[in-house]
Amino acid sequence: MICYSILGPFFPNEAIKKGASQTDIGLIFGCYAVANLIGSLVLGKFIVQIGAKFMLVAGLFLSSGCTILFGLLDRVPAGAPFIALCFVVRSVDALGFAAAMTSSFAMTAKIFPNNVATVLGSLEIFTGLGLILGPPVGGWFYQTFGYEVPFMLLGCFLLIMVPFNIVVLPTIDADPSKESFLRLLSNVKVILICYAIFTLSAGLGFLDATLSLFAIEKFALSPGSVGLIMLGLSLPYCLASPVLGYFTDKYPASRSWFMVTGAFTTAVGFCLLGPAPFLNMSGPLWLLVVMLGVIGFSLGMTALPTFPEIITCVYDQGHEEGLSTLGMVSGLFGAVWSSGMFYGPIVGGLITQRLSFEWAALVQGALTLLAAVLLGLHYIFYVPHSQRQTTEPTTEESTPLLEP
Repeated sequence: MICYSILGPFFPNEAIKKGASQTDIGLIFGCYAVANLIGSLVLGKFIVQIGAKFMLVAGLFLSSGCTILFGLLDRVPAGAPFIALCFVVRSVDALGFAAAMTSSFAMTAKIFPNNVATVLGSLEIFTGLGLILGPPVGGWFYQTFGYEVPFMLLGCFLLIMVPFNIVVLPTIDADPSKESFLRLLSNVKVILICYAIFTLSAGLGFLDATLSLFAIEKFALSPGSVGLIMLGLSLPYCLASPVLGYFTDKYPASRSWFMVTGAFTTAVGFCLLGPAPFLNMSGPLWLLVVMLGVIGFSLGMTALPTFPEIITCVYDQGHEEGLSTLGMVSGLFGAVWSSGMFYGPIVGGLITQRLSFEWAALVQGALTLLAAVLLGLHYIFYVPHSQRQTTEPTTEESTPLLEP
């Protein structure tokens, strides 16, 4: 994640120097999501045939090489050559990331079937650390050593992790399944959860492509200072994830409530981030940092329950349990997340370029508010009252409560 988040503080400004527009920057961020989307669906479907361990290791190797190559793009001539190579390297990097994430989610759910959210929440500490360290470290290295050094260091560090994972990771054998993504999406609640995932990733993608330029222009900040501001987004998410994951595993019926509350809070955070133009107020820097913290915390509330809840829904629907189904769920999760990461930078960049950052943040907040409303209505009208009780925790031997 640190290789992904390192771009935020300085790459948009560097790309503008190379002749890219705000729309081009959004497309460069967005192409990563398109390649990730396609890769997640294909790799999720064939995870058994490829092998979960091989997929993860190969993905890490590919991503490390592309990170190093991305650090050499400052030597490319400005204009079309630079923009084109950004698209190519980012797209290949996204395929490696899709392989690593799809296999890691599926292996986690296979090895820890009764504690998926708890384990993912613990792992999200490191995801959060990557998001936390990426912007300030990237901004500081960029200011001190220039464009190339941040990518070279991180790419080499990621490459070192390849042999480590070869030794540590177990090999999981499984039989291929005939299940399809269309059947996964025949469940209404799965569709609503996917939309919630879409809005969350769209918000993050929007912030990646636009926040640094907005902060630099409005508050006259340096790239290093912008990296510190981004801590407001990642630090609350990092700290809250283990607790939220444990609680949603112990009280699985609380997952719907967490998703609704988190989505609503995220919508409020985006509304006040600019703040929204109709509020007729000029937001100070402290308000921007606080709202980033609200979004970061509410992101954890919404995102962590989604993966185990989708697994619960598809098993309740009659899908066979095993690595193949888990791979498809992981691939679906990655594809939906990537679609949001494609939409967020591109549409957010367009709205920012034509109107303003404040209007773009308001539109993103409206999308998230719709997710909160739809999930809330489903919870009220389609979930039996008996399944809303969260006073009885699950145990290792118990079966999580299932929703129709």
